[in-house]
Amino acid sequence: MLKKRIIPCLDIKDGKVVKGIHFNGLKEVGDPVELARHYDEQGADEIVFLDITATYENRDTMYALVEEAAGSLSIPLAIGGGVRHLDDFRKVLLCGADKISINSAAIREPELINQAAREFGSQCVVVAIDAKKNKQTNRFEVYIKGGRENTGIDLVAWAKECQQRGAGEILLTSMDKDGTQSGYDIEMLQAVCVATSIPVIASGGCGEVDDIIEVFKKTDCDAALVASLFHYGISTISEVKERLKENNIPVR
Repeated sequence: MLKKRIIPCLDIKDGKVVKGIHFNGLKEVGDPVELARHYDEQGADEIVFLDITATYENRDTMYALVEEAAGSLSIPLAIGGGVRHLDDFRKVLLCGADKISINSAAIREPELINQAAREFGSQCVVVAIDAKKNKQTNRFEVYIKGGRENTGIDLVAWAKECQQRGAGEILLTSMDKDGTQSGYDIEMLQAVCVATSIPVIASGGCGEVDDIIEVFKKTDCDAALVASLFHYGISTISEVKERLKENNIPVR
């Protein structure tokens, strides 16, 4: 079994780390570079920066912030938000990022996945998917623009297409679970894990260490994205990894 990754996620708005519930009610948490360094020192395997309003506000990503963070971290940095074109990929990678996460841009122009994978390698291309269950049809549907717009696209079909186009990873967020601290969406995550063979990062709903243990035991996810648990000091990365080891879950 491949070793599982623990990845702190820093949602960024106006240069500050924020956290909300169901993508709403955002509260300021702290400085992104300081928090990223802190999590690096604690033993995080990667850091994710998500500029959560860049796409909605139709602006570029936070290049200066990326450069500052990348220069002070010893672990990979993934950036999402405001990346719309191949040239944006190039700019962010030149700032020192290791991976680029695209969401709305991938839906609008799926060929961007192919282009980025060819130009920079699949290992750089993460497709982030925000999804929610349609209670009438009982299927999971893909949302864009920071969860504001339902595309009506079937989640599993889209995840399979992303893999076929060259995505190296899928970062899957359950909008129903986001910020609730009630546990990951096991059903949604496993549906995508079964349908694809690339790494799936679980996102949305982590409130305690047991939630991370559960997602690794009940799904084939390769990594857990964590926000509130670390931001609010409920647990540390080292404590999480120790608990995972105790439960025979291999970690880095």
